[in-house]
Amino acid sequence: MLNKVPEVTIFFWIIKILCTTVGETAADFLNTNLNLGLTNTTYVMAVLLVITLFFQFRARKYVPGIYWVAVVLISVVGTLITDNLTDNFGVSLETTTVVFGVALAATFGAWYASEKTLSIHTIYTVRREAFYWLAILFTFALGTAAGDLAAEKMNLGYLVSALIFGALIAIVTVAHYGVKLNAVLAFWIAYILTRPLGASLGDYLSQAPGDGGLGLGTIATSALFLVTILGFVAYLTISRRDQTAPKALGGEEQGLTASSGHRAP
Repeated sequence: MLNKVPEVTIFFWIIKILCTTVGETAADFLNTNLNLGLTNTTYVMAVLLVITLFFQFRARKYVPGIYWVAVVLISVVGTLITDNLTDNFGVSLETTTVVFGVALAATFGAWYASEKTLSIHTIYTVRREAFYWLAILFTFALGTAAGDLAAEKMNLGYLVSALIFGALIAIVTVAHYGVKLNAVLAFWIAYILTRPLGASLGDYLSQAPGDGGLGLGTIATSALFLVTILGFVAYLTISRRDQTAPKALGGEEQGLTASSGHRAP
């Protein structure tokens, strides 16, 4: 089995942020515009996610189409999990932020204890891939809670929240290249922060001006970002610019290293 996730390039981060934005707007669209409600929307998207992950786990290498569909769907499901807890069960955003933060930390702890690495460049066993997707789910749920907490509960607004999380990502990037912050640590911090960035951006574009947004609506915003994602994925499928070369895997000894060397976060 070859590495099951893409190389971390500029395309990776662009598509990731686009997926997080779609996760926010698509969840709102299905829940509100189609009147499915949070519960039914969660059931439908969870089933689609399970089906997609089935094909993702069966693949023997990274397949752009399957992988990024899984990311879009897990983004929606992660958003819906947080929304269900806050809207249907009355759990506060502060509590959900802490709970998902702890759940993500526990996932990382179990992953490292089992595999001695958190690097995404060595996802070539089923167990590592299972840890990877579980961590991704919790990053989306945590990011949704943190983004809503900053934008709504703390009354910072969607645009200000997006700028804050964008600035934090910039700080992590500078720390990685400037003071050599561990590549794996930098990657996961940035990955977590892109979720509230995307959520705040999605709300800013889709929400009405009276609510602090631009008023594009969830349909237009979701369609725009989905078409853009499709274009990037089609390009990467043809060009293979984000696929790991077999020689880069380097054996099990390299896979057990906690750092990913000189790779960018």
